[in-house]
Amino acid sequence: MNPVFLFGLLLIILIFNTIKVLKEYERAVIFRLGRFTSIRGPGLIILIPGIEKMVRVDLRTVTMDIPSQDIISKDNVTLKVNGVVYFRVDNPEKAVIAVEDFYSATAQISQTTLRTVIGQYELDEILQQRDKINSSLQSILDEQTEPWGVKVSAVEVKAIDLPIEMQRAMAKQAEAERDKRAKVISAEGELEASIKLSEAAEILDRQPNAITLRYLDTMKEISSGTGKSTTFFPLPADFLGSVKDLVNKNS
Repeated sequence: MNPVFLFGLLLIILIFNTIKVLKEYERAVIFRLGRFTSIRGPGLIILIPGIEKMVRVDLRTVTMDIPSQDIISKDNVTLKVNGVVYFRVDNPEKAVIAVEDFYSATAQISQTTLRTVIGQYELDEILQQRDKINSSLQSILDEQTEPWGVKVSAVEVKAIDLPIEMQRAMAKQAEAERDKRAKVISAEGELEASIKLSEAAEILDRQPNAITLRYLDTMKEISSGTGKSTTFFPLPADFLGSVKDLVNKNS
């Protein structure tokens, strides 16, 4: 083999193992003879061949799905719940040294924490207090992953699947609530109408002229409302009162 070619090949391999370029969101954890020495990057870094090794760590936020988990709520309802975790490496040294695989470890602890936290709530609380549950999950996970150099920024419960029987029961309950509200609104309307009619009756009873005006207005509506030929016989407004007095005298 040509010595010049061999020398060039060795030089290329040496440069490849010596010079590294890290992106803005990357850091290099440097080990010298197996011992941690420093964090380097971003940009161009130079390693001592055969003595220094590096582990590349990505500092960007990771979006990780939590697979659907079978969970029993506090009131013994079986649910299927999944979620999503947002986290990033906050300390590259810990992320490499303190745990073998921080991504896998975070995934496992997220699943167990989701089951534990959801199991502490009843079904109604799980459906109505999702923000509170998300906050609790984030706080617990962040505390547990802190020794690994991982920062959990947010946790969201994505979907809660209920058994078919529970879905039917909730649908019936919602329908009953709608019927109840409709009846209450109707009853309130009837009460308000009766109060207004009672007030109108009192006013008409105190003002005879008001009765006459109402009587004339009613005749006007009868004569022009249907569009057909209508015949009516106007009577004095106090006709019924006179008839009532006559009946009382004869009795």
